[in-house]
Amino acid sequence: MDVILVPEAPKEKDKSSIECLECYNQNVYIGTKSATIQHLILQSGTNGDPSQSKTRVGGVRKLGSSGPVAKLRVIPLFNHLLVLWDRTLTVLNMFSLEPIPTLRKIQHVSLFEVCDSLLAAQAGCVEMATSSSRSKAIRIHVVGVDRWEVVKQIHLLQHPLALAVDGTCLCLATCDRYLLCDAETGNREELFPHNHNRQHAIVSLVGQGEFLLNGPGSLGMFVMRTGICQRPPLQWPVDVLAAGACFPYIVCLQPQRLSVYSMLDQQCKQTVSLHGAKGLLSTPDGVLVFTERDIFNLSLVPIEEQIQALVGDERVEEALLLLDGVQSRCPLDSYKELQKAITCLAGFVHFYQESFSEAKDLFIKGELDPREIIHLYPDMQSCLSKDFQTKFDRVNNRRDLQDRRSNREMCHRYLAFLGDFLSTIRGTKQDLDCTPEVDCALLRLYAELGDSENLHQFVAFPNKCRVDLCVPVLEQHSRFFALGLLYQSHGKQMDAIQTWVKIADGAFKDPSCSDVFGHIVLTLSQLKDRHTLWTFADWTLQRNQETGVQIFTERLPNDRQETEEVLVFLEKHPVALVLYLEFLIQDLSSEEERHHSRLALAYVTQTLQEEADLRPTREKLQQLLWESKFYDVSTVYGVWIVKSTTLHTERAILLGRTGEHSLALQVLVHQQRDLQAAEDYCCRAARGRDAQFRQTLLITLLHIYLSSEELTSTAVDLLNNNPHAFVAEKVIRLLPDSWSVQLVSLFLARSVRETLHQRRMARLQKALAQAELMRHKVTWIQASKTKVKLDKGQKCKVCQRDIAKPEFACNLQGVMMHTTCTES
Repeated sequence: MDVILVPEAPKEKDKSSIECLECYNQNVYIGTKSATIQHLILQSGTNGDPSQSKTRVGGVRKLGSSGPVAKLRVIPLFNHLLVLWDRTLTVLNMFSLEPIPTLRKIQHVSLFEVCDSLLAAQAGCVEMATSSSRSKAIRIHVVGVDRWEVVKQIHLLQHPLALAVDGTCLCLATCDRYLLCDAETGNREELFPHNHNRQHAIVSLVGQGEFLLNGPGSLGMFVMRTGICQRPPLQWPVDVLAAGACFPYIVCLQPQRLSVYSMLDQQCKQTVSLHGAKGLLSTPDGVLVFTERDIFNLSLVPIEEQIQALVGDERVEEALLLLDGVQSRCPLDSYKELQKAITCLAGFVHFYQESFSEAKDLFIKGELDPREIIHLYPDMQSCLSKDFQTKFDRVNNRRDLQDRRSNREMCHRYLAFLGDFLSTIRGTKQDLDCTPEVDCALLRLYAELGDSENLHQFVAFPNKCRVDLCVPVLEQHSRFFALGLLYQSHGKQMDAIQTWVKIADGAFKDPSCSDVFGHIVLTLSQLKDRHTLWTFADWTLQRNQETGVQIFTERLPNDRQETEEVLVFLEKHPVALVLYLEFLIQDLSSEEERHHSRLALAYVTQTLQEEADLRPTREKLQQLLWESKFYDVSTVYGVWIVKSTTLHTERAILLGRTGEHSLALQVLVHQQRDLQAAEDYCCRAARGRDAQFRQTLLITLLHIYLSSEELTSTAVDLLNNNPHAFVAEKVIRLLPDSWSVQLVSLFLARSVRETLHQRRMARLQKALAQAELMRHKVTWIQASKTKVKLDKGQKCKVCQRDIAKPEFACNLQGVMMHTTCTES
């Protein structure tokens, strides 16, 4: 707080000393020991400098020959100056100091206080409380322009020594305790006792509904009008003469000094030496302190300057505490802007102390422009636009991170903080006006730190990086895969794939991506630009046909290429062609004959050309020939390579598809020489057909076996293994005469057993059917002999309506219903 000396009032011949003060705007009223009132007018100096303020005398009023003026109070609403002198309350005009004749004097007054009530002022009157020197009572007066009157009287047990008023609440000190009184109800509440004399009993109004009292044990107690304490007390000196509020501070006066305490943390913030001080008066801008001859104006330093000074001294917690404490006294917009600025300043203090978590929270809370942080990093300043101007040069001009680059560990910590902060605010309102700068800084940061995971994730998604600035950075750090992702996110698909192709071909070295080729295939499979797709399709398939074909097979259903165009292109890539045809048939369920036929021929070609194990491809070919209904059998069978190869099983399947089952079985038996395959053929070919068809196939196979003496045992095994599929009578006619009964005994026994079993099962089924028929006949007979009586008004048990027609239904339990209701 600045201390400004106000020139003393003109001295009387008797050198009277100052006893009390009152102030309103630039008007200062002095009450002296010699019954004199002086009116001084303060005039500001040049340029508004308070240290150059001048004072001129506005008027002087002599009340009597002697006696001190005890108290002065102004009522600006009526231009009144209330004067307590010689236990008499008098009213003067506050500018001319002339008495108001219509307001008579009030005698025998020891104390008085004016209540600054907004409601009373709106009603055209002011309330005032006075204490009588003759009786133990407080009187409440209503003061008008030209009259005042007593409206209430509150009786006390002791004379009051000090008094303060807030609305209808009176706070007063007696000789041994403090009290709260309600002027409307007269209720009194004792607060706490004290042992102070009249001079040291202090009752001061420090805020709306809050009083400051000189409590026991040298404590300044804050008491609300409700009788509770919402603030911790002040620990102040013993010899306190007076105390007043200059929010958010309490000014405490002692004979030789003035102490300033914070109401927010109850700590002493400043001490000013003042010899011979007698009293003080709180003003909106500070406090007036007077001695016998001098008046000192202590003005409050603006809160903004106080906070900035605290932040400059790195007393961050105190600065934020002070800011929050004055919130209620500041305009909302001004407070918010000030809060943001101070919060950011506090964040910078934590930032340079490497308290990065606290700094980040403060920067976000203060909505700091992220460019202010980027500006601190020398290598990152190229990311900023040329028109950017920092607002925190005064804080950061002596703290350049350039000096910290020599310490790699420290430098890494600061870079890690930058990345954490920028990634957190990215996409928020805080990043709205400077997204390109933030994105460029993040990309450069990830590249320098070697953070491949975050770099790839960052550039793969939409961003506002400036490509002309970021490409050299990625090339400098050999981040070519990320460079391709950057091109891709900015719609430059051709540049992106060309960059990745160079990595795959070894022209660029970038170990950050282990499967560049797979990523190229994935990108092409999702690419809608057909020109780019066909540009790189041949390179992709030449490198790996099995993976490369995915650029066609993994596309979305609504974005697939023309099938015939792809098939023509894949003619020179046979492996990819087979995979694509399998995709058309198995995944897309194609029913086109040319696709099925082409796949079958491709399987044949692939089987004959493979040097490795042929089983997987042959199994696929056989499955296709068995299951597909759409290939052209004649086309496939007519290919000369099929006729001249050893693919006998496949040939047999094709013969079976043409109905030449006998030829098919002969191929399997005599050419393939796979007897189990022949028997399996019969089962497979008969699948979905009746038992007679399977029996016919097995009889044909038996004929083939019987035509060769070498296959006699095989024929016997066929009969023994399938006794239920052959009719014994037919088989016996086919068997050679040379066969003995013993040779076919097992077949005959099993066949007879099977025949008997079938006959018995047929009889059993017939008996069961007859029993069911008999049960239905019994039920019908019982129902036909039952008499049913239909009364008038009989209701249907289903719809609850009357049965009005002669047709009706009745179940075995006798429940009658409409014939139309039987279904429900």
